[in-house]
Amino acid sequence: MSEHTAGDSGTRDDSSPEPDAVMAEGKRDSRDVVRDLAPDCTLEDVETGALYHAAVNGVVEYGVFVDVSDAVSGLVHESNLEGEYAVGDRLIVRLTEVKENGDVAFDEASPGGYTTEIVEHEPTISRVRGLVPGDEVTVEGEVVQTKQTGGPTIFGVADASGVVSCAAFEEAGVRAYPAVEVGDMVHVSGTVETREGGLQLEVDSLKPLSGDRAEEARTTFEAALEERAEPADVDPLVEWEAFESIHDDLRELARLLRRTVLAGRPIRVRHHADGDGMCAAIPVQLALERLVREVHEDPDASQHLFKRLPSKAPYYEMEDVTRDLNFALEGRARHGRKLPLLLMLDNGSTEEDVPAYENLTHYDIPIAVVDHHHPDPDAVAPLLDAHVNPYLHGEDYRVTTGMMCVELARLIDPSLTEELEHVPAVAGLSDRSKAEAMDDYVELAAEAGYGKEDLLDIGEALDYAAHWLRYSEGKTLVNDALNVGCDDPERHEELVEFLAERAERDVDRQLEAVDDHVEHERLASGAHLYRIDVDEYAHRFTYPAPGKTTGELHDTRVQETGDPVITIGYGPDFAVLRSDGVRLDIPTMVTELNEELPEAGVSGGGHLVVGSIKFVKGRREAVIDALVGKMAEAEIDESLSSTAVIDD
Repeated sequence: MSEHTAGDSGTRDDSSPEPDAVMAEGKRDSRDVVRDLAPDCTLEDVETGALYHAAVNGVVEYGVFVDVSDAVSGLVHESNLEGEYAVGDRLIVRLTEVKENGDVAFDEASPGGYTTEIVEHEPTISRVRGLVPGDEVTVEGEVVQTKQTGGPTIFGVADASGVVSCAAFEEAGVRAYPAVEVGDMVHVSGTVETREGGLQLEVDSLKPLSGDRAEEARTTFEAALEERAEPADVDPLVEWEAFESIHDDLRELARLLRRTVLAGRPIRVRHHADGDGMCAAIPVQLALERLVREVHEDPDASQHLFKRLPSKAPYYEMEDVTRDLNFALEGRARHGRKLPLLLMLDNGSTEEDVPAYENLTHYDIPIAVVDHHHPDPDAVAPLLDAHVNPYLHGEDYRVTTGMMCVELARLIDPSLTEELEHVPAVAGLSDRSKAEAMDDYVELAAEAGYGKEDLLDIGEALDYAAHWLRYSEGKTLVNDALNVGCDDPERHEELVEFLAERAERDVDRQLEAVDDHVEHERLASGAHLYRIDVDEYAHRFTYPAPGKTTGELHDTRVQETGDPVITIGYGPDFAVLRSDGVRLDIPTMVTELNEELPEAGVSGGGHLVVGSIKFVKGRREAVIDALVGKMAEAEIDESLSSTAVIDD
């Protein structure tokens, strides 16, 4: 009798012939084949006339009942039995009939020499997208979550069409299928049920795939992911030559983000806490959350798998990365999820970001960046999975991050287009971009019902909200202010009017406080230089913060003089720099200051004409004097203007 156990693979000679009875190479083996079914095999895996290994599960007057798998049993009538059997005995049977009512009939068989062929269950595979409550199905996919609750174990399984929660119960609070891990390819069989507004598969069996079968399933899964991750075929909102090469990079990032969602991986977004940063983050958030809801059968999945947070500093601080990493590791430990992808927006391109990125590499967390600050590609490229920056294509900061991210959002979900038509103009005006496409963006916004003053007010409202939100997401408030994902246009208008008026009032009060203390000199180049100690003379802990205060002061002096202007707002250990009509190249200046004053600990950066730096408090005078010396030698270029508002 066969002692073969289900789960082996290949064939085995169970008749134990003598060595000289083995068939010569090249000759066909004429021995009978007896099939040994895996325990989960069903009637789909059997055929009439085939031989099977069987075990007796019952003895009656008219014959014996046998099992050929856990799900396939039948009767061997006494007239077709050659001997007497007891429960547990093994024999070989031939399947003679499968009746319409599902009953199965066997005859006993006594082959001479035979080989055993392993038969694994190959169920009919159902796609996650399209599951119907009440159906008994089998899903093939990758385990993307293993979460132990006080009752069942919840497995998240992705098959590229979607992600479904599968509840397997061993006993209350006890891990079911403990050998199954995130990343395994599996077959899950069970009944589709409705749970809290979503679909859930109540598990009857969960089987990890192995060997060639696992490889085949993985290949199929990856190919399906690639196909569905393909971005939408949409052109940019405005025709702009500078955007063509950047758009190709955005397509690749859209593919990466779509694939990340389809594979069940969370996404964590960090963005600069200003108007352009929010114009970048909100459209991407809306697009990705919609995709998460489309992919996951759990209606609350977007709350768990997407998180957006502002960053006050103009680079990724160790404080931020430590919080993000702790949140990610807790999520993996408590909820059994994959570690997230980090998406940096309007930030993340400089050498100052490297220490934080290196911290993430210990956990293989992928990182993608969309930014328009002057980059240090040699420093960050080895740590990034994707990097979109206009400087990488010979362009500059005039292409704002908000402009790029509106296109990124449309590549992920083109149905958002109409809702986003005003956002690039808000981003450009907030960042004072002088891009040649600005007129086209403003015109596009006008066609959508937004005048230029409306756009300026929205940008001011976003800056004001960002200041008071500090490190909070403020999702509904920010969405309502930008009128993206807002369900009440009237509330949007009232909110923007209120926030913009408050912002204007506070800016006027701040400028009045500093005006008498601004120092002025004319540089040899003819540019005006204005300096203000914002820590000493500006209102503290209120709006606008030092960066915004310096920018507002700078704008008033530009308007008053009509000449090239440089403005420095400084405190005990920081300085905020603005320039109109002077090519400062602040990143280069920071590098030079570090070489000339190594003890000052200078760090920071920004664009060519706007930035912020930090330094050792006791070396402030030396740093500021060195900065002024470099500014005096800077080239006059009236085509340049300051842009980004750096809050600090």
